[in-house]
Amino acid sequence: MQHLRAVVDQLRGCRVLVVGDVMLDEYVRGEVTRISPEAPVPVLEVREVRSSDVRLGGAANAAANIHALGGRASLVGVVGMDDSADAVRKHLQEHGIGRLLVEDANRPTSRKTRLVAQQQQIVRIDFEKRTPVSGDVAEKLKREIAGSIPDVHAVVLSDYAKGVITPDIARHAIACARKANLPVVVDPKQRDFSVYRAATVITPNLHELEAASGPNGMDVERAATNLLPLVEGAALLVTRSADGMTLFRTGISPFHVPAMAKEVFDVTGAGDTVVATIALALGAGIAFEQAVELASVAAAISVSKRGTSTVSPAELSAALNA
Repeated sequence: MQHLRAVVDQLRGCRVLVVGDVMLDEYVRGEVTRISPEAPVPVLEVREVRSSDVRLGGAANAAANIHALGGRASLVGVVGMDDSADAVRKHLQEHGIGRLLVEDANRPTSRKTRLVAQQQQIVRIDFEKRTPVSGDVAEKLKREIAGSIPDVHAVVLSDYAKGVITPDIARHAIACARKANLPVVVDPKQRDFSVYRAATVITPNLHELEAASGPNGMDVERAATNLLPLVEGAALLVTRSADGMTLFRTGISPFHVPAMAKEVFDVTGAGDTVVATIALALGAGIAFEQAVELASVAAAISVSKRGTSTVSPAELSAALNA
């Protein structure tokens, strides 16, 4: 991996537009020492004054990763008219991320609250509405996307199936980007990958690949090969947990990178780190294979941390030197 050390510096200043489902990730930490007398459930005792922390999640975490890696991120998404939206804006401002958020009075800002005891997540509470955006909200999103394209080097579609990346929005964003000759990186949740056709690369994990290809005994290569004609030139970068990640392209032999992680504490947000790294690298003109190798190293750093996290250039450089 020594050949990647010079690549890290090339990410700096690259501008990426992230379009997708904006979320907040909240962690409430405490201890469990007893079972409730009211029901057979654990009692989480929250003892610290600062027992809760809130972080950017979903598409906002992808944007935060771009910023942390030395790039410049702009975020297009939807928020409600609530305290969570205010928290999103505050954290985006602190990260120096451009905010092009469309308000929707008919939905809350997506928020995931995780209750954690002794470093173990015991339950997650989701506040959200997953209805696909439409009408004025969808039209405002499309205008923000089209208006942002001239100022960036790459585009990320961060689809968490919360309603922002509809087939119409996906097609619009990909068409705008490709017209400007920009790479498009997709973190998918749709079962029909043809929604993302003509993107540069789609990054499913094993579960997402199986959902898109149908039951096939999880023969990864066969599933990816069958899907490639449906996505019209897009590559598939399949993230395979402990088995690393494999890049599939039409007419080219698969390119595989083994898993780099030595310790895995939490995979939350690791996919955001992968798409952020790939988008920055492709936007900076780095070769596909090197972008995948760099993303593998970044993912290994991400999963070694607890909770939603970002990766810095210094951490990347240290991992490459090691």
